[in-house]
Amino acid sequence: MSPLYALYPLFHAMLHRLLSSRRWRTRMVLWLAAALAGLAAVAFAQLCNLALRIFGAATQGRLWLTLLLTPAVGMAVVWVGQRRFPGIQGSGIPQTIAAIRQLGVQGRAEGLLSLRIAAAKVGLGAAALLGGFSAGREGPTVQISASIMLFAHRLLPAARAVRAADLALAGGAAGIAAAFNTPLAGITFAIEELGRRYESRSSGLLLSTIIVAGLTAIALEGDYRYFGELSAGSVGPRVLLPVLGGGLLCGLAGGAFSRLLLWPRRAAGSRLWALRRERPVLFAGACGLCVAAIGWAAGGVSLGSGYAITAQALDGSVALPWYAPLARFAATVITYFSGIPGGIFAPSLAVGAAIGIDLSRLFDGAIGMHTTVAICMTAFLAAVTQSPITSAIIVMEMIDGHAMVISLMATALVAKAVAERMGPELYQQLSMDFLLPAPPPPAPPAGADAAALAPVPARGGTQA
Repeated sequence: MSPLYALYPLFHAMLHRLLSSRRWRTRMVLWLAAALAGLAAVAFAQLCNLALRIFGAATQGRLWLTLLLTPAVGMAVVWVGQRRFPGIQGSGIPQTIAAIRQLGVQGRAEGLLSLRIAAAKVGLGAAALLGGFSAGREGPTVQISASIMLFAHRLLPAARAVRAADLALAGGAAGIAAAFNTPLAGITFAIEELGRRYESRSSGLLLSTIIVAGLTAIALEGDYRYFGELSAGSVGPRVLLPVLGGGLLCGLAGGAFSRLLLWPRRAAGSRLWALRRERPVLFAGACGLCVAAIGWAAGGVSLGSGYAITAQALDGSVALPWYAPLARFAATVITYFSGIPGGIFAPSLAVGAAIGIDLSRLFDGAIGMHTTVAICMTAFLAAVTQSPITSAIIVMEMIDGHAMVISLMATALVAKAVAERMGPELYQQLSMDFLLPAPPPPAPPAGADAAALAPVPARGGTQA
């Protein structure tokens, strides 16, 4: 008898034990779900790119057409969303934050994370870009990926293996990793913005799901750069002025942007926002008309997500006018007010890039344009989200310039310090609109003595 044949029962027993292990089955389910999340992110990106190409082809040389197309698309998308998929409006990151909180406290996240919500976010999010709204796909990708990972929780061999809230957290971070092709930024986004902490016994497994989602996106789309190849070049003492100037200017602009997005929460009783609640479809049409008018007046630089026009400006094929940041800023704010499903990450980066191009002209070549653009993209995104580490790492992974990591971190911290004086964290505040009401306290048992159920006053004091 062959020695290998004699060892076959031992190998078979070891393999059976390995594959039947609950821990390995849990890993396989989570990694498969992470791969599906990465696949969904890539499919959503391709669908959004197709929608933007169709919009560009339809309006090429006919910008007046946006005055009809943009309001009509906005009204149609909001009408479908209001009737069939309530809760999909906006970025998707506030919904994910609210869902993580609800899962941790009440164990439920109805209407916030589900495969049905994910499918609607994909379809209606891409449809909104057919109208040229200034919206991105990155925020919606967070909600889509979190929905897929949360669905995987019910497929685990043991539900206690990983908490549902942690799984939704990992899914949201996987969405950032796959959308930007920046796995490291996905991990920091999970810690800094979505959840603030991991459960130690499952942190390694959850971090691996983020990496799997990011690698899936890279495998399907290649190791691409989000805005193309940006060469930051060498940095020295001359970068100090752009870091401080860009951080202060973008901090003020990003803080104002964040305050405007929170305006409906601060003035919920005003007639304007009451009209949005009462007539959401007509309000979306009015917002679409404003977005189209801004785009027509600005020569089209504010239409769409900002991805294509920014990439063309950075490679020198398009010259952005000085007012491009103002047009993109206004179009993005109004797009958010319209209630369509769309994110603010890509438009925020586009605003920061346009500010950087303007500042590079002001500095008259003291440092390279790409260096100034990278600084301002980081600063504006950090001011809007008040997540400086995530913002710096996203831009660092987007450019060919790891030597700039200290400069990017510094400008992100300056911008955050300015923005936090102007208002609270944007996503955390917006998430409160999606929190479910707390369940009522349990009814007292029949025949219970009311005096026995009354709370006992604290020792040494009176009951308030």
